[in-house]
Amino acid sequence: MKNEVWLVTGTSKGFGLSLVKKLIEQGYKVAATSRNIAALKDVVKVNTANFLPLEVDLISELSIAEAVAKTVATFGELNVVVNNAGYGIGGTIEELSTSEIQQSFGINVFAPITVMQKVLPIFRKQKSGGYIINISSIAGFNATAGWAMYAATKFALTGMTEVLAMDLEGMGIYTTVVAPGAFRTAFLSSDSLVLSENKIEDYTAVRASHEKYATMDGKQLGNPDKAADVFIDLSKMEVPPVRLFMGTDSYNRAKNKISILTEELENLKHISEKTDY
Repeated sequence: MKNEVWLVTGTSKGFGLSLVKKLIEQGYKVAATSRNIAALKDVVKVNTANFLPLEVDLISELSIAEAVAKTVATFGELNVVVNNAGYGIGGTIEELSTSEIQQSFGINVFAPITVMQKVLPIFRKQKSGGYIINISSIAGFNATAGWAMYAATKFALTGMTEVLAMDLEGMGIYTTVVAPGAFRTAFLSSDSLVLSENKIEDYTAVRASHEKYATMDGKQLGNPDKAADVFIDLSKMEVPPVRLFMGTDSYNRAKNKISILTEELENLKHISEKTDY
């Protein structure tokens, strides 16, 4: 599987920035998207023909289409796409407004869908195929109180990726959904993580959950630079995995959820079987 030309969304900080820097250092060709191209250039700090900064509005289908087209026009092909852009919003279902919910799904779900819709025709026409990495979260498998909508968007991205892998079987195109745990990025201390404007006093446990996350910044187990190495390693695999739980904390939360599901499944088997003809 070829992996020379990459398109990465959400690259002005966090995983995206670490990955772009690592790719450029190792000689890959990289198209990197951000809402602010000046800020992106400022943090990447390189001037090379292998780096294509793109100012993209991920809510706009036209903006995404233009970015994909410019990437192929500049580099001649496209091999690996990383849907990294996203953000978290905390709050219970009744606290979140319609606009907050729509914006969350717009960035975390509909934007990756649009990116995939624009790159898959290119991948299908290329003899070398292609590879899509979708960045979900451990919250997309084992959710935490107070983050209902964030979990909903990440569950959606996880499910889509799993089915896409089935749909693409035999085409030479692969996709992996990565579920990171907590990493030392700017996620907890920037506009990547916000809380609902409306807050209902009765949800005391939810407020405690939000406060816990606010004190985690700088103490996370995950190293984003090592995550970048993992993404590159995945792209070198002949057949990449469909799912990857990234980080010891993510692995442990996934293992715990699987244990709970297995116990529930067996305990309720006699009820599940009652509905058969």
